[in-house]
Amino acid sequence: MGWLRSDRYADGQRLDVSGLPVRLKVNGRARRVSLRVDRVTREVLAVAPTPRRLDEAVAFARERRDWIASQLSALPSPQALAAGDRVTVFGQACRLEAGPGRARFIPGPAGAEARIVGCGRESLDHWIAGRVIRREADRVFPERVRFHAEALGAAMPTVATADAKGRWGSCTPGSLERRASIRLSWRLALAPFEVADYVVAHECAHLKEANHGPRFWTLVRELVGDPTPHRAWLRAEGPRLHAFGRVV
Repeated sequence: MGWLRSDRYADGQRLDVSGLPVRLKVNGRARRVSLRVDRVTREVLAVAPTPRRLDEAVAFARERRDWIASQLSALPSPQALAAGDRVTVFGQACRLEAGPGRARFIPGPAGAEARIVGCGRESLDHWIAGRVIRREADRVFPERVRFHAEALGAAMPTVATADAKGRWGSCTPGSLERRASIRLSWRLALAPFEVADYVVAHECAHLKEANHGPRFWTLVRELVGDPTPHRAWLRAEGPRLHAFGRVV
């Protein structure tokens, strides 16, 4: 078994296990070697408690090759976007169209379909994912942050969007020297409005409680009611949001 020497492997190293992507990860809080699917990067993490046990993680991944394949095959397939496709933006149905002029979001009248028009291109993936929907998120999120911050009696933080791989949002509480800040994934614009607003409220609650204790969840419930269905939606549909507009 000399090929399994632990000094051959390092934290963060990517391996090909019979054609499947596996990344090694050292987690000091882990009690045993395990496998975990990263639904954002579309790879499996082989987790070891210490660097010395990375060889065990590699062996375990190779033993569980069939399990890895089944887990990865169950993930939503990334796909490019094109004119004629439909998406939802904060819960509003939206048709993608090729057309002249600057790529833009055109709201529809009450109950009608909105449009995203993108610079005469047949493939709108770059314009939609990188520009149009993110611009709409940049418009909506500060409004919702202000709404929830005022309800909490908190000062308005800075607000920014990102394409985070691990978290839907983050909050950095303020101090005497620094204004609080909130970052949100623009991909939340693809979720129902209530789900996206829950994440906004969640991060705003951290302006008052920088933890996930009982008082924090009381604040969240005061802002948006029971968070359980929104959290369940993100667990079930999150991979689809991350696959949006991506191509393999």
